[in-house]
Amino acid sequence: DDHNKENLFNSLNYDVAAKKRKKDLLNNKAKIQYFHQEKWIYVHKGSTKERHGYCTLGEAFNRLDFSSAILDSRRFNYVVRLLELIAKSQLTSLSGIAQKNYMNILEKVVQKVLEDQQNIRLIRELLQTLYTSLCTLVQRVGKSVLVGNINMWVHRMESILHWQQQLNNIQITRPAFKGTTFTDLPLCLQLNIMQRLSDGRDLVSLGQVAPDLQVLSEDRLLWKKLCQYHFTDRQIRKRLIVSDKGQLDWKKMYFKLIRCYPRREQYGDTLQLCRHCHILSWKGTDHPCTANNPETCSTSLSPQDFINLFRF
Repeated sequence: DDHNKENLFNSLNYDVAAKKRKKDLLNNKAKIQYFHQEKWIYVHKGSTKERHGYCTLGEAFNRLDFSSAILDSRRFNYVVRLLELIAKSQLTSLSGIAQKNYMNILEKVVQKVLEDQQNIRLIRELLQTLYTSLCTLVQRVGKSVLVGNINMWVHRMESILHWQQQLNNIQITRPAFKGTTFTDLPLCLQLNIMQRLSDGRDLVSLGQVAPDLQVLSEDRLLWKKLCQYHFTDRQIRKRLIVSDKGQLDWKKMYFKLIRCYPRREQYGDTLQLCRHCHILSWKGTDHPCTANNPETCSTSLSPQDFINLFRF
């Protein structure tokens, strides 16, 4: 009990500083992006003698350092997936500040992709998901589904369309240096690299680069391993497709399976929850835990697990 009170006391001090910073930002009339830089937060789901209220999804989204996380290649896909899940079903559960913070972080994501010219399709899908959700929500204006003036949301939707146009206008240039290219590698190495791709659409795109790559991208074993990576044997048996030659068509089966079942998700770095002190932080981040072995108390959270953590 003493250890738990110590954790609560440390968290309370952290909350006081966070609330003061939040108040200062709200009172400042200058245009400042609303980003927090906290490395961990205490997740509480009820009122106690030491603490009143509970932690919401919007509060966690505001306080955790997502703006810096998108600059880390290990965390980028995790944050993008979280933004997509929020866009699908959780926008209305966010406070006005959290919704503003969401749009600010999204803008930083888009700018990063425009500069790096990487993950273009991933962000296109995120923007399309968000725009579709907003079209539905804006039609229900007046029913307290979105916080803020309707004109503000229309402006945000126009920003999304502008970002989509910018992504569509990206022209990826061939590197100026002349050296060994992918097609110069032995076929076995090319195939080995292709086996590292976890998205079938990347294989299809790669096959469109050159005729030789087109042949490799149709390799049956390549698509078989991709199906077995993402889906269970039971799921595969339910969606068998036989080609004209009497063989299993693994490529067609893959695209049929992704329409029926969620694909396997893997991330270089994730958020994790300490079961001992209920502190949420990025993996590898030190937090004030009183457990004898804090590493054994941590559970990695997928983006969906993160959202489920705040469902009461």
